[in-house]
Amino acid sequence: MAVASVYKRVLPCPPAIEFASQEGKVLFAEALSDGTMNGFFRLISTFQTQAEPAYCGLSTLTVVLNALSIDPGRKWKGPWRWFDESMLDCCEPLEKVKKNGITFTKVTCLAQCSGASVQAFRANQSSLDLFRSFVETCVSSDDHHLIVSYDRRPLKQTGTGHFSPLGGYHRQKDMALILDVARFKYPPHWVPLSLLWDAMNTIDEATGKSRGFMMIYKREIPACFLFTLSCKDERWRAMCKHILEEVPELLKTTNLTSTGQVIHTVFDSLPADIASFVKWIVEVKLAEDEVDRDETERLHYKSKVLQQLRQTTVFALITKWVEENCVKSSVNESLPNVIMQACCQGAAAFTGIKCSSNITCIKKEGEAEVRLNEDRGDTVVLSNKLLVDGCEQVIDALVPKISTLNTVGGPCQSSLEEDSFHPTTRDLLAILLLALPTSMWEDIPNREVHSEICRIVSREELPFELRLEVEHLWEQANLVSRSCSEET
Repeated sequence: MAVASVYKRVLPCPPAIEFASQEGKVLFAEALSDGTMNGFFRLISTFQTQAEPAYCGLSTLTVVLNALSIDPGRKWKGPWRWFDESMLDCCEPLEKVKKNGITFTKVTCLAQCSGASVQAFRANQSSLDLFRSFVETCVSSDDHHLIVSYDRRPLKQTGTGHFSPLGGYHRQKDMALILDVARFKYPPHWVPLSLLWDAMNTIDEATGKSRGFMMIYKREIPACFLFTLSCKDERWRAMCKHILEEVPELLKTTNLTSTGQVIHTVFDSLPADIASFVKWIVEVKLAEDEVDRDETERLHYKSKVLQQLRQTTVFALITKWVEENCVKSSVNESLPNVIMQACCQGAAAFTGIKCSSNITCIKKEGEAEVRLNEDRGDTVVLSNKLLVDGCEQVIDALVPKISTLNTVGGPCQSSLEEDSFHPTTRDLLAILLLALPTSMWEDIPNREVHSEICRIVSREELPFELRLEVEHLWEQANLVSRSCSEET
């Protein structure tokens, strides 16, 4: 059936004032003179149109991340590293975003995952005066930017929920400049700040929660993370609820006399597919490109994090639990399968193919070519040969490498025979345990055990690199917990 086409919409004026109009130009000049357009130039340098009608959240975040000069740590096209909407898929599958859009909490989570720091506020838990103070802070700076989540209808615009970056502010007229990423629909425009606040102070019907605003800025220390939480698997809500609600109750009602029993109680109760909730990040590239210095340094850093993790008491306890319970990684968690999936995702990103059915692995699992990075002994390069839309392509996966573990033989030693130079299930469980909120352990009845487990999982004594990794996951866990509560 034919669908009628539409060329743009007429911007309702008032209440808006088009940025390119004569009045809009005067507002810009006055605000520029007043010092409240400083953030505009960084944003306009990376401003783009959303690639899909429901991609406003992804596009807005892409604009801001690129304006902050945050390195995504992976290539976009050719040799270039640059944020693109297709990269923002760690919290929600792109096909789902394409159909339903994305929630306020998920955008916050994506910003964190992408290496930014975020301060997010729901309108119903904030105030117009606080919003105005954040607006003035961000527009007076070129290293802090504001994203607004609002309902278009109070602005007399068509549509409902929308995200856009805020490009400037006119203090005397109390008007904000919205850089609307739906440029096919509306141009950038000025709106009264109080009216924008009313548009934010509305309920998102998808979550039952208020919309709001968030300030995004660059971390003092660049992001280079080895682990991440994943919400792409639809079972993540059940896992989140189990870990954050049911496990603490279990610890409260169980007679625990040692930290080993705590570990057993926690992990014996976890679902078998817990590894789909916490994952390690695989960096991929085209095989024809050499491993550059930045990639080498990132892999060296990740190897250091992995080595530090395996020297913790938590890792030793989990290794003992794995050995005693004959826990083996599933096929999905095996190195060949992880690498194959990463290479397929990389091929899709490099070629722009959105349908995974058009990509097949020519080599069978376990046959990927393995070679050491000549510049560093702590990086392994695994190559997978793929068929992409009928054309053969070779994708490299870069894997951090450390010395294999020295384990003591036990009744189920075969459970530890997997190659351990790369991140394994034990590492995923260890980093997850370290990143859990301290409130998890508060109700353990035995106070000696409580004190000991708190000491073991404390972040204060961790090496610097590992502590940053744990804090990153802890921030993600908080966001996931909030998202879980608003979507149940």
